Amino acid sequence: MKGAVREIITTIIVGVVIFILLQTTVQSFIVIGSSMKPSLEPGQRLLVSKISYRVGEPQRGDVIVFLPPNGDGTDYIKRIIGLPGDTVEVDDMMVYVNGVALDEPYINSAPQYHVKEKQVPEDSYFVLGDNRNNSNDSHNGWFAEEDAVVGKAWLSVWPPDKWGLVSH
Repeated sequence: MKGAVREIITTIIVGVVIFILLQTTVQSFIVIGSSMKPSLEPGQRLLVSKISYRVGEPQRGDVIVFLPPNGDGTDYIKRIIGLPGDTVEVDDMMVYVNGVALDEPYINSAPQYHVKEKQVPEDSYFVLGDNRNNSNDSHNGWFAEEDAVVGKAWLSVWPPDKWGLVSH
């Protein structure tokens, strides 16, 4: 009887430890809206690495999940375009970072708006959706704050035809 109780307790402890590890390292996320088309589709389910930026720094092109500064509590998913200290400008349907036009084969269509050159504040990121003309993102005047980043989009798990690593 003692052996059976010990096995049950051990199984419960192992289950709790695995649960805690998963909760602190990975989060599931459902893409809402079309702001990341064609890279990510509405309803697509992703796993987000919550530890990526504890062991490394965000890079331009990373797809991140974060809480936007409007405080509505809804997670956003966007691509990092400008890092802290970078200057970003959108002009003539092109995005320029530090005066250099970005090559962006992942976007749905070229941006049909203008953003005056601005510097990305420390501890913030300039983020844009891949569907540039249908995205609430930094072109609207706000930045994603470093401490609001949930993590880096890592793995697409649904639907089956989208299984695989998220392209950065």
